[in-house]
Amino acid sequence: MRYGSRTSHVNRRWGVILAGGDGVRLQPLTRIACGDSRPKQFCPLLGGKTLLARTQNRIAGIIEPEQTVFALTRTHEQYYSRTLETIPSTRKVEQPANRGTLPAILWSLLRVARADEEALVAFLPSDHYVANEPALVSALSSAFAFVQTHRDRVVLLGASADRPEREYGWIEPGGAMTHGFFGVKHFWEKPSHETAQHLLEQNCLWNTFVMVGSASAFLAMARGAVPNIVAAFEEILGDAGIPEEQRMREFYRNLAPADFSRDVLSASTEALVVSDCGEIGWNDLGDPGRFVAALRQDGMAIPEGLTVFCNECRGRQSTAHGALIAEKAMAPAQPILQEILP
Repeated sequence: MRYGSRTSHVNRRWGVILAGGDGVRLQPLTRIACGDSRPKQFCPLLGGKTLLARTQNRIAGIIEPEQTVFALTRTHEQYYSRTLETIPSTRKVEQPANRGTLPAILWSLLRVARADEEALVAFLPSDHYVANEPALVSALSSAFAFVQTHRDRVVLLGASADRPEREYGWIEPGGAMTHGFFGVKHFWEKPSHETAQHLLEQNCLWNTFVMVGSASAFLAMARGAVPNIVAAFEEILGDAGIPEEQRMREFYRNLAPADFSRDVLSASTEALVVSDCGEIGWNDLGDPGRFVAALRQDGMAIPEGLTVFCNECRGRQSTAHGALIAEKAMAPAQPILQEILP
């Protein structure tokens, strides 16, 4: 099965835009911006464009639209249906529910591999911010060139760190393989402050979760780390007797959430390569405080009151009531936000 006329021995580049997350921690902001609880990737928080649209535009010059797949969650359909209405169903992987990054990536990967077993695939989160987009695109292009000749490897794009961030994943590079590409010595997921400070001092990198590799390399890693889950997906997707949507609805009902970084990447460091993108201004927009940081990177003047309320909101999101308490903390900043948000 082919999704477009451009898939050939020359053009093997595919992109999978990961857009199935719930974005709960930023909902105090998205409710103010859009009046509902939509995930951040569908909200025009920066420059009047949604984060999803920014991701599409970012890769349009290096990956053909016909070879771009969207990993979505059906419960968000009201937020993406109009935006993606011209995208054929073959390029939309619509999960019945959000079960984490591992199921989203596996289903999308198997969809691409059926279309082109020689595919080179980039996985790109749609809910992150990048200040220096040309630098990221350049790093993506270099990663595609690398995996073209190293088809058993997967490249992770790392961003230079400027603070001991506890909420990010970190990559400790190993020895140099070739110019700009290094082995991966260790992964660190949400380290303690002391560990994060040490990693910063050792010039370790933030994990942007942008990955590039051949479809076969990704599948080999997944089969080595979570063979039962891969086998279950292959069996379900290989059963042509029942419509795929119905098969997956039943399958997802009992599927436990799983994380690709924790469950696959951390167990497969021998197959991984990291590329340092440098100071690209990467930000996962995980909470209102990071949103303020992104506005600053975009060159916007930030009223001091907004910073105060966003920091208060960020501090309260770890409490038992989570986003509800954060939203109350953010309420006094609503007039300030409405001056900035579209």
